[in-house]
Amino acid sequence: MTNHPVLEVRNLVKVYGEGEAQVRALRGVSLTVERGDYVAIMGSSGSGKSTLMNILGCLDTPTSGRYLLDGVDVSRLDDRQLALVRNRRIGFVFQAFNLIPRTSAVSNVELPLAYAGMKAAERRRRALAALGMVGLADRADHEPNQLSGGQQQRVAVARALVTAPALVLADEPTGNLDTRSTADVLAVLDRLNRSGRTIVLITHEDDVARHAKRLIRLVDGQIVHDEVLHHSGNTAVLT
Repeated sequence: MTNHPVLEVRNLVKVYGEGEAQVRALRGVSLTVERGDYVAIMGSSGSGKSTLMNILGCLDTPTSGRYLLDGVDVSRLDDRQLALVRNRRIGFVFQAFNLIPRTSAVSNVELPLAYAGMKAAERRRRALAALGMVGLADRADHEPNQLSGGQQQRVAVARALVTAPALVLADEPTGNLDTRSTADVLAVLDRLNRSGRTIVLITHEDDVARHAKRLIRLVDGQIVHDEVLHHSGNTAVLT
């Protein structure tokens, strides 16, 4: 078993544009996320949280600084290697569920395994197990339009889990959901974290962030607040 952190970010800088149009989206961000942690990253529009999420998800590269994911220095990888890292080490959950219409839940969950070249029988077995983890084993043959918003997002969570990634990266995962569906999806994330999954959650909602064990706030591309949340029952107090 490896001892290195799941995420290690050192002095991350991201600059867009040149000259007077230059924007410094990240200004020297450093953070470490240990295995089994549950981190909420908050910040208003323009704070840099989307830029940070894209770099953590290997969807963008920093202008300078280092980013180690599960011990691998991803700042040094080429596009093909980054695509492999995204497929194998990161499970993404987006605000828009990004499910393929007219395709069953289990086939949607299988997709990352298909890209990885896994044989069909093993893909199916793993996808059904992942659907079981999010409480949707009985909906495996349903297509997205036959599922509620909350169920669709839980299928997306299952798809994120199916590769057994080092990190589950959830970007505003409850942004399109009603209160009941939000509670269902957060309960799944809470349960996954209790079972040892490492989760980084991007959100602008305090009541969503309360589910995490640790809260990081970004302002103008810098971390201004990083604290462990003390839970009472299932909720945490935010300061």
